[in-house]
Amino acid sequence: MTRHRPRAATRPDAATGGGAFVRSREATPPGVGDLHASGELTRRAEAALDLLTPCRVCPRPCRGVDRLADGVGACRIGRYARVVSAFAHPGEEDVLRGHRGSGTIFFSGCNLRCVFCQNADISQRAAGWEAGPTELAGLMLDLQAQGCHNLNLVTPEHVVPQVLEALPHAVEGGLAIPIVYNTSAYDGPESLALLDGVVDVYMPDLKLRSPAICRRLLGVADYGEVATAAVAEMHRQVGDLVVDEDGLARRGLLVRHLVMPGLVEESRAVMAFLAGLSTDTYVNVMGQYRPAWKVVSTDRYPDIDRPVAADEVAEARRAARETGLWRLDAR
Repeated sequence: MTRHRPRAATRPDAATGGGAFVRSREATPPGVGDLHASGELTRRAEAALDLLTPCRVCPRPCRGVDRLADGVGACRIGRYARVVSAFAHPGEEDVLRGHRGSGTIFFSGCNLRCVFCQNADISQRAAGWEAGPTELAGLMLDLQAQGCHNLNLVTPEHVVPQVLEALPHAVEGGLAIPIVYNTSAYDGPESLALLDGVVDVYMPDLKLRSPAICRRLLGVADYGEVATAAVAEMHRQVGDLVVDEDGLARRGLLVRHLVMPGLVEESRAVMAFLAGLSTDTYVNVMGQYRPAWKVVSTDRYPDIDRPVAADEVAEARRAARETGLWRLDAR
């Protein structure tokens, strides 16, 4: 299927068929540089570090775990973030990768237990290397120096304090590209509050809604409730996705949704929620599910031990359009 290259977005209008809502760069609200200049970024970093002792960074109830003292909770990450890789990613959405790639930093560890995780080798153990604040800032600046269009923080929900601790060093070093927060959406409200004005583009992967299904496949029954609240807060902070004249994301919400075998009703619920936020929500309806990790290593998940069918993906996309969602990046 030919992929649509997003343009500077225009919303169809019932009367005229037009109605541009692209903001110029000059109209973009103050960002991380302004927060640093005012001293607010340093205050945010200090407040975030306080969340580590005992850890309250994400919704997981890791009671009594002191990560400042290098204690380890559900995410398996202690005092410092662990980085698996940092490179110019050519395979992200067109609005992120452009011609020079999205500057991704992959963190290891995760606060979910998705039985179908395709990155279980890094998400379910402390892989990679520990990166303190100055080293992490250096990685951010290296990606900018390579010409990457943005800084893409992958699976950051459990290392928000470490990211905020590094950002003042990065800003002082000249970091100026948009910051993308690439998350499972199982994010804590305190962490998201500290990221307000720091993150330019939120990119949550909104997976499932039903508690029983979330418990069985993601390891947490409250995922749907927590994730929808998190996505709503992300949208409140940054609004609908805005792209520049080159079709590159500058600010806003970009939602991913992985269509699962036999779970089209979950996709319908996700699309209904997103349309309720805004029918201008930019959604990537993803059809690349394949069995992995516990799905293939055990016999407990026969219902999702197959690739997703083309008609299931088509139905999820149809469900999105039926709710009024129109900015669909299908891949």
